[in-house]
Amino acid sequence: MPAQTRAGFPLTALLTALLCASAAVGLSGCGAKSAEGPASAPAPAVGVITVSPQSVGLTSELPGRLEATRIAQVRARAAGILLKRAFREGSDVKAGQLLFQIDAAPYRAQLQSAQAAQARAEANREQAGAQAERYRPLLDAHAISQQDYINAVASFKQADADVASARAAVTTAQINLGYASVTAPISGRIGRALVTEGALVGQGDATPLALVQQIDPMYVNFTQSTTEVLRLRKAIDAGKLQRSGAADAGTVQVVLEDGSVYAAPGKLLFSDLTVDTTSGQITLRAEVPNPSGLLLPGTYVRVRIQQAQAADAVLVPQQAVTRSPQGDSVLVVATDGKFAPRPVKIGGAQSGQWVVLAGLKAGDQVMVDGFQKLRGVTVVKPVPWQPAASAASSSKPTN
Repeated sequence: MPAQTRAGFPLTALLTALLCASAAVGLSGCGAKSAEGPASAPAPAVGVITVSPQSVGLTSELPGRLEATRIAQVRARAAGILLKRAFREGSDVKAGQLLFQIDAAPYRAQLQSAQAAQARAEANREQAGAQAERYRPLLDAHAISQQDYINAVASFKQADADVASARAAVTTAQINLGYASVTAPISGRIGRALVTEGALVGQGDATPLALVQQIDPMYVNFTQSTTEVLRLRKAIDAGKLQRSGAADAGTVQVVLEDGSVYAAPGKLLFSDLTVDTTSGQITLRAEVPNPSGLLLPGTYVRVRIQQAQAADAVLVPQQAVTRSPQGDSVLVVATDGKFAPRPVKIGGAQSGQWVVLAGLKAGDQVMVDGFQKLRGVTVVKPVPWQPAASAASSSKPTN
């Protein structure tokens, strides 16, 4: 017999009624919650830049080395013992300045001997000339033979030649004496002395004594591939790019080994007409002022040179461009917040930015940062992008 409650109802019927009531309440609550739905998340903010086409110079960064504009080896042209060094190593010298003194005593003696020989030759010429003058009236009076007069004139001419030879010997001796005083052939900076006092120099071959280099201005020699040169020339001929004229020669800049840009701009002098058969490179040379002597010969540098201009190019930060074997692309954000990739054509780098030659138009919003927020998102909120340096300075508290 089933259990009964105090009111006389069966216990099973009461439990069944309570369970149904609880289930109904629960179902009504779930239905209300599902009707409301979850709260929608806000669109993530991403940094964008607004495209503004402009005329941009296409700059190439090429490897190069610095070279002195003039280099002169100081050599001993007179043989002898080196007596004195008359300069400070590493200093600037002027053309004609005394650098070394070689023992000049032997050359001074040679000069005196040559001068004595010249005096003797001049005396002989004077005697021979006087004799020829005396023989002339005697020949007219038939007091001497024609042959005697001819011999007297020949003796005078020979004595005159001896004088000329003696004068040349004196000049040679003076030159050799001058070689004993070694002077700077050019103005510039002199390096270390290659010999010391007491050394025997000039014996046989001309002994190297020092090196003088003119380092203001400096040359920078750099190379560019023929492929790049042909690409630029074809683009210029097709009207896609404009040639940088002579007025833009100052756009040649030198980037030092530490990454800093040398303050003074350079001037492109020439590009070689021949191609290196081993590397396929063309050699170019620029001239850079160096009044402070900061640039040193032989230093490895990089050269930034502007060779063409793009009329309607766009500069975008490098982190905004995705580069892959399939091509370059950027993310463009529409006015409704939706974004999509767009292929672009890159023309090179300039000051940490890519030069975009095609693929973007005025007013496009290119995403620069916030890429990590795009997972599972189809709409974003574009905000003006600020570089890290400017953002840090703007957030810095003021006193």
